[in-house]
Amino acid sequence: MPKNTAFSHDEEQVRIKKLGALREAGIDPYPARSVRSDTLAQALERQEGEAVSVAGRIVLKREIGKLTFCHLQDASGRMQIALKKDDLKDAYSSFIKTIDTGDIISVSGVRFVTHTGEQSILVKEWSLLTKALLPLPEKWHGLQDEETRLRKRYLELLLDSEVRERFHRKAVFWNATREFLLREGFLEVETPVLETTAGGADATPFVTHHEALGIDVYLRISMGELWQKRLMVGGFEKTFEIGRQFRNEGMSREHLQDYSQMEFYLAYADYTVGMALVERLFKEVIQKTFGTLTFTIGEFSNIDLSKTWERIDYVDTVKTQTGVDVLSATESELRRALDKLGVSYEKHEGKGRLMDSLWKICRKKIAGPVFLINHPVAVSPLAKRCADNPEKTERYQVIIAGSELGNGYSELNDPIDQAERFAEQARMREAGDTEAQMHDHDFIEALKHGMPPTTGFGFSERLFAFLENKPVRECVLFPLVRPEHDEKNV
Repeated sequence: MPKNTAFSHDEEQVRIKKLGALREAGIDPYPARSVRSDTLAQALERQEGEAVSVAGRIVLKREIGKLTFCHLQDASGRMQIALKKDDLKDAYSSFIKTIDTGDIISVSGVRFVTHTGEQSILVKEWSLLTKALLPLPEKWHGLQDEETRLRKRYLELLLDSEVRERFHRKAVFWNATREFLLREGFLEVETPVLETTAGGADATPFVTHHEALGIDVYLRISMGELWQKRLMVGGFEKTFEIGRQFRNEGMSREHLQDYSQMEFYLAYADYTVGMALVERLFKEVIQKTFGTLTFTIGEFSNIDLSKTWERIDYVDTVKTQTGVDVLSATESELRRALDKLGVSYEKHEGKGRLMDSLWKICRKKIAGPVFLINHPVAVSPLAKRCADNPEKTERYQVIIAGSELGNGYSELNDPIDQAERFAEQARMREAGDTEAQMHDHDFIEALKHGMPPTTGFGFSERLFAFLENKPVRECVLFPLVRPEHDEKNV
């Protein structure tokens, strides 16, 4: 049987003995019931002499003769409490002997101000709510390793109010998005997470097995794009979904394998209507979340999102920066251009993927905010062709700080054109491109019943991370990390 290492060092053993002493004295160290009338923030607003009842975690404890000061912390903030031996008698001795930093307690007392001016509570009664068997790490030295910090995110959240505030902002971000779309008359929907065909994006899916049906299925790689378009066929005209999606790809500052995404679909509208709606959506959500529309992100300073967003053409932008006309260039010419720029690519990659690699070099120079429009058909298998140039599509992306932070189309609703593009994507998959889209025959059949002109758009939590100027996994509460290899039993 593996050695129990969870309580191996001295500090843990000392706390376990205190736990035993509490139980021998008839004190439950983990009671279910707790009583408090005030949060710490509310207690701080009370006048001197007023009675308060609070609860929280002890994050600092210091004894000065017959007086003990502690800092108590709850979700609302932090406050000092003071315990006097002469007031509490045996309860004071019990506190000194059994209570440590990290323990969660409730206290009743009166508000007072110390001679140094610190707002405090003079404790009249206290009770233990949770005995902590592991000590808190030091704020600045205990969680330096990134993997450890993210694996034990709960400790970082406990010790760093700035990190907690980040996730409060993130909640505002998604709530503001939902509120905007609901006010615009959109219906929130839920579409399948498990799919027999992974569609709606260029990405490598996760594969799992469905025991009841005896088939392999995929975790979705888009926020129900092809399902929401089926809803347009079915008579809905405004839908959106916010949820988790999954892509079995590399990790970077900008990318994770599972993350939150929003996509909306609007019938009887094209991408020009979509862009106007998206610009209003971004400005409202970002202002509500951050209280500003001006940002410094990476090397880009004073990005002003409040101005009217410019529109730039995909083909013209790449040609201006690299001298390459991606529409007329051959695959060989695209490869030579990428070689010259020192950009790597796979041998099996076709023209669309090579184009996209060339564009990704160009985007790094664009501060934005701009709408990148009119992408080539080769990189847009789900977008409607431009009427004046069938080699381009009515597609747009939001570009901010050199990154793509949103993607929208006039959605392709021609079933014959869509089937041909799916067939080309299938050929790319057979050639080794695992990110190429799968042929969805059921979706083609739905389109044959007729989908009205529709525009769609989506963005992920990467937008929030960029505006925070943080790597995306710093903006996820519990990002996936490698498990610890040592075996532990509790």
